[in-house]
Amino acid sequence: MNGTDVAYVVAIVVLIAVSGFLAMSETALTRTNKVRAIALEEEGDKRAASLARLVEHPERFLNPVLLVLLACQMVVATLVGLLGDRFGTWGVVTGIAFEVIVIFVFAEAAPKTWAVQHPDQAALLAARPIAALVRFAPLRAISRGLIGLSNVIIPGKGLKQGPFVSEEELLAMADVAVEEDVIEREERALIHSIIEFGDTVVREVMVPRPDMVTVAAGTSARDVMEIAISAGYSRIPAYEQGIDDIVGIVYVKDLIRAQREAADRPVRELLRPAKFVPETKHVSELMREMQADKFHMAIVVDEYGGTAGLVTLEDLIEELVGEIVDEYDVEEPSIEPLPDGDVRVNGRMPIDEVNELTHAHLPEGDWDTVAGLVFNLLGHVPTEGEAVEHNGHRLRAEKVQGRRIGRVRITRLAPQPGTDEEE
Repeated sequence: MNGTDVAYVVAIVVLIAVSGFLAMSETALTRTNKVRAIALEEEGDKRAASLARLVEHPERFLNPVLLVLLACQMVVATLVGLLGDRFGTWGVVTGIAFEVIVIFVFAEAAPKTWAVQHPDQAALLAARPIAALVRFAPLRAISRGLIGLSNVIIPGKGLKQGPFVSEEELLAMADVAVEEDVIEREERALIHSIIEFGDTVVREVMVPRPDMVTVAAGTSARDVMEIAISAGYSRIPAYEQGIDDIVGIVYVKDLIRAQREAADRPVRELLRPAKFVPETKHVSELMREMQADKFHMAIVVDEYGGTAGLVTLEDLIEELVGEIVDEYDVEEPSIEPLPDGDVRVNGRMPIDEVNELTHAHLPEGDWDTVAGLVFNLLGHVPTEGEAVEHNGHRLRAEKVQGRRIGRVRITRLAPQPGTDEEE
């Protein structure tokens, strides 16, 4: 071998080493999120600051790294080809085998596997060199130009910035963390509730109109006090012409004060202004408003301006932490498994909760509750015991009070021969 051949060999070794480092860096940095980088920075590692800046904008480092990695491997292939050509056909074949084996093992598989097994160490090791590489202006210009060329051939905007983690992925991560005993099941449930909280609207959590406890504005303070004590509520809406004409909210503490002065005065004189919100308002927005404006109850109105129900701060908090039962609440199980395999649920139970707990796959639509689904399927108010079948399940209205379905019994039907469910 002459001096040129030795230079080729040295260049090949160096380029393979650089390729391995870049492959390791690509895997490590793409697997590290901003939260983890900030945690490493708080632990005191000085390299974590560069790491946090890199992973905050993955589109800035990924294309330059891939470009340099590809260039290194192409140059290695060219140099190996030049060396192999001096030995004829067998030299070229040997060179190709060398490229495939060595580049795959030392420049791809080994460094990427190590990065997967040691993500924090690999990310910190790569942070500063990759940050310096990205700051190299000519490389940035070349990579942007090539990406622009690719967008001309295939119209698009290239690599977009975030979100790189969807809600579904976060929920899946929480489920995996429970299985690996990283977090408790209660913590998993809270994570699910927090993520779903942003998509929940007031209509799904409000006390519906038929369940509201209201009083006429002309009722005496003494009588309203008796109603409040009987219902166990500290705030009661008051109306003038009817429930669609809510004029304010009376507080029990104001009633107590009024009884000491003039128990016969109408509560009209004690009312505080009522807050009105549309039934389509997101509960996360309403909770922020309640905190900012310091009110605990709001009247929910429908698209026609009529009263659809009411919502309290407790209703919103229960969406996050589960049911809060106090001494005035009458506990009735929302869902009750029966010995024969059937399930009895409260008519007001949301469809998504029923599907999650029973795996029934009941359809979701313009209705929010099991009772709403039964109404939609039947097309009329059911009589007690009337049933309807849908999607492999029988829904029976076990308890009907007036026009309201109180309890629904869900029976899973045996699959019919030859159906997809049986398969």
